[in-house]
Amino acid sequence: MKKITVLACLLTIGFVTGCKESFLDVQPKAVLGAENFYNRVGVGYLLTGAYSLLDGWGSGGTSYHSSADNWVYGSIAADDAYKGSTSGDQPEAGYIEYKNIQPDNTYFRGKWRVVYDGVARSNDVIQAVAKATDMSNDEKTQAIAQARCLRGHYHFEAKKMFNMVPYIDEKIYNPLDLNSTKVPNDKDIWPNIVDDLKFAYDNLPEVQSQKGRVTKWAAAALLAKAYVFQQKWAEAKPLLEAVLASGKYKLMDRYHDNFKTVTNNNSESIFEIQYSVNDGTGENGNNGAVLNYPYAGPTTCCGFFQPAQNLVNAFKTDANGLPMPATFNDSDVISDQGIESTQPFTPYAGTLDPRLDWTVGRRGIPFLDWGIMPGKSWVRDQGNGGPYEGKKHLFYKTDVGTNTFASNSRLNANNYRMIRLSHVYLWLAECEIEVGSLEKAREYVNVIRKRAANPDGFVKLDDGKPAANYVISQYTTPWADKAAARTAVRFEHRLEFGMEGHRFFDLVRWGIADQTLNAYMAKEARLRTYFNGASFSKGKHEYYPIPLQEILNSKISGKETLKQNPGY
Repeated sequence: MKKITVLACLLTIGFVTGCKESFLDVQPKAVLGAENFYNRVGVGYLLTGAYSLLDGWGSGGTSYHSSADNWVYGSIAADDAYKGSTSGDQPEAGYIEYKNIQPDNTYFRGKWRVVYDGVARSNDVIQAVAKATDMSNDEKTQAIAQARCLRGHYHFEAKKMFNMVPYIDEKIYNPLDLNSTKVPNDKDIWPNIVDDLKFAYDNLPEVQSQKGRVTKWAAAALLAKAYVFQQKWAEAKPLLEAVLASGKYKLMDRYHDNFKTVTNNNSESIFEIQYSVNDGTGENGNNGAVLNYPYAGPTTCCGFFQPAQNLVNAFKTDANGLPMPATFNDSDVISDQGIESTQPFTPYAGTLDPRLDWTVGRRGIPFLDWGIMPGKSWVRDQGNGGPYEGKKHLFYKTDVGTNTFASNSRLNANNYRMIRLSHVYLWLAECEIEVGSLEKAREYVNVIRKRAANPDGFVKLDDGKPAANYVISQYTTPWADKAAARTAVRFEHRLEFGMEGHRFFDLVRWGIADQTLNAYMAKEARLRTYFNGASFSKGKHEYYPIPLQEILNSKISGKETLKQNPGY
């Protein structure tokens, strides 16, 4: 972890993330001395620096190692996506995909450095507030509440990645003593994360005047998520209900309006990572996704992060328009694997959930506003990464020049919605199954499915007709079986949040990662040969290894303070 210096802080302000209407677009006016941070303006600069790492970019290393959307750790490590590109490109991401996971993989250190630099910057804010001479008590409380919410988030990211990690607060952290941050990872830090998020929830306002700042309800959703990850359903439920009851949020009418630059910070968004371009502050688009674009078509690089056949199959529906959790993967949605773009191809004619074609780019279906996806000619290597392309993080053709970076369109201003209202509904459904009513859980799931079924939100051909055979309905039969209800809610999570970096962490918290991913890799080996012999080891692969270099760096008087996770 590195200390943010005065100069680094001012540089950070020039390279932070932010939408064009966000407070993160503040331009530096001059270089300040250290003493100038102990006042209202200086605290504001430090707080901006703490926010700036939410996108995972700006702490050294490589942006895709620490992307906010966790595309490596949450999606390709699960059954949502392949690494993509070619086998020899970014092989360390491939090792994570097929579970050849080693502590010296540089991806893990990249993520560690960003989250703990975020922790350090949050602590900088709290320490500066204590020395500030021109801030009211309310201003101090507001700054601390934002910093603690961010600190809770950064520790949460570390916790779900590595499990046994150190918690570092402003009382421990001393930028002048490198040993101060060499804290043992021998305690469960969930209580510390909860304390930070509780403070934020109790003290933040319901609405912020500047986009991108955390609110009371963002803190509530994060706190509820922390409880959900601990299976503390009774604690999570009232928080989630309070978010709904606040009246501050509503689902967008159309599912895909959660993935467009022009609908950034919409009515559904609760915690959103801000991106900006062409604002004079550098390359502040989605740096973490810079590799994850078609190899041709909208861009000319780089072909990573391709949807898995298993994910595509999950969007099949039965004759009643309902998911098929037990049988969805028995047969494949037909693809153009191995078929040249100049050869004829007929897309799958079976019934599908319409969210598929806002999540996955597949041949014969419109690709946003870029026209019909032509298949193989857009894909770098179908043999390695399959025939599909991701969609949710992509920019539209109408964004080019305005919402894309002038010299690299892959850096665009399409924000990452980390927590949406749909998360709240589905977490509440989980809570109701465990400590409430199965029928209430069904009601919450049906809210999500009703939105997905809005025909105005279907992908359409030029003639206005649906691009595929979309058939989706709500659950009409009462839920009476708890196990079946759990399966239904968990499957809805996958359909709603596919390719958004949540899947692996959900499988782990549900306790089904081993059976799900071992079944996935065994069957996928017929399509992706690198899965031959791959396996998920229960008790080991639920968490990633503590980065080897961080263990070596943790030595005090020759003794390591960080201990490696089991199995590594």
